[in-house]
Amino acid sequence: MSERECMEFDVVIVGAGPAGLSAAIRLMQLGSESGNELNICVVEKGSEVGAHILSGAILEPTALNELFPDWRDRGAPVRTAVTRDDVYFLADEQKATKVPGLFVPAPMHNEGNYIISLGELCRWLGDQAEALGVNIFPGFAELKARYTIFSEGCRGSLGKELMQKFELRQNSDPQHYGIGIKEIWAIDSAKHQEGLVVHTAGWPLDNKTEGGGFLYHAGGDQVYVGYIVALNYSNPHLHPFKEFQRWKQHPKIRQYLEGGERVSYGARAVNKGGLQSLPKLSFPGGVLAGCEAGFLNGAKIKGSHTAMKTGMLAAEGIFTALQSEQPDDTSGNYEQRVKDSWVWTELHQARNFGPAQHKFGNLLGAAFIWLDQNVFRGKLPFTLHNTDPDHEALVPADKAQQINYPPPDGKISFDLLSSVFLSSTNHEENQPVHLKLADSTVPIEKNLPLYDEPAQRYCPAGVYEIVEEGGVKRFQINAQNCVHCKTCDIKDPEQNITWTVPEGAGGPNYPGM
Repeated sequence: MSERECMEFDVVIVGAGPAGLSAAIRLMQLGSESGNELNICVVEKGSEVGAHILSGAILEPTALNELFPDWRDRGAPVRTAVTRDDVYFLADEQKATKVPGLFVPAPMHNEGNYIISLGELCRWLGDQAEALGVNIFPGFAELKARYTIFSEGCRGSLGKELMQKFELRQNSDPQHYGIGIKEIWAIDSAKHQEGLVVHTAGWPLDNKTEGGGFLYHAGGDQVYVGYIVALNYSNPHLHPFKEFQRWKQHPKIRQYLEGGERVSYGARAVNKGGLQSLPKLSFPGGVLAGCEAGFLNGAKIKGSHTAMKTGMLAAEGIFTALQSEQPDDTSGNYEQRVKDSWVWTELHQARNFGPAQHKFGNLLGAAFIWLDQNVFRGKLPFTLHNTDPDHEALVPADKAQQINYPPPDGKISFDLLSSVFLSSTNHEENQPVHLKLADSTVPIEKNLPLYDEPAQRYCPAGVYEIVEEGGVKRFQINAQNCVHCKTCDIKDPEQNITWTVPEGAGGPNYPGM
């Protein structure tokens, strides 16, 4: 057999998100400052940088200030400063109570932050990286490097394998997740309030189900509208996409959207385990950075700044390691660098946020979080834990309450397939299905009778269906619809579905998420 074409680099970075691109930029900065020429490569599964990026997003500019103090002069797409925070508790489909600022957990205040498109920021970071000499490959040959930074984002497929192979989760709680669903709307300029940030808790979810909505007034008469449902929900009849659609019908949200036009749709899993769920961060030849490891700060509902900073710390550690001819399994003491940074301090202060919601429920949990964050500033002398994996949370379908979702009106709420169309999702035809079943009998023989096969509902892209032909039911996978959210890999109760990277840079093509 002929040898495969191979390209060699000093460092390969997997994933062109905020962590990976920040790592690439920081490595090139360090190389330039020291006179060392580095050969750095970033590989990206999307068709281009930013194509698969989806986030709320409100940016805390701490890490960006450190990476590029002159980011304003460089034209970074960070322009819409937050002007006001409104937090509401929705009691039912009509009532809303505004939470006084005094009773909002301190980390949720957004003074000094910006409403951004994270996809646009990543495209800009990609331009900065390429200007410094970084190679960015959306499609790539076999690559070799002395060190690899894995920054695939939440529930990365390679990261998942690495955690198993190197037993990186031995001393941590299970990671916990939410599914975030987002739309971009162009609204009436008379209703638009640039810089306004709205968050909601309560309806339509019950007190035992974690989640909430957001509405961010970006520039250009656009609003970013989204909903997050924690994936430790117990009712298999729950349909996160439909929860989002009926949430938009609440008068407090509908008032902004009425008469507007929905222009984009997407979905992505988010980490919410926090400090206790972080795995070991380094292993022979590589490190985990950003949401690959789970650095999102749940109390702030933000992870871009921590992703960027951990990418920069990974770069600094690996740059140190590259100075030695001997392999360094710690990658320049990367894990200790993280523990010595403001990222660790921030996550430590927020460590009880997620476990408190799980332990006490939404209302008592909110009271505990306010006390923890506003009075004790995250310094209570104990640490709560959530050791229950999300996929084990479902109760049998016959013991769970049915949920009657209203039909979409085509103006504020929409059906699933028209939504997926707006994500511009595309996969090459005739390629192998990238959603793998360990046992093809499980969906029909186990999940259907016990849980009414929840994949039909938890997937926000209509990938999974139960189809009946000639009186025989079968499990159908519409892989071409997949928006790469990873929810199936997380929530399947038998852990029978494995998400893998499709061929040909397939998936969504988000224009401004």
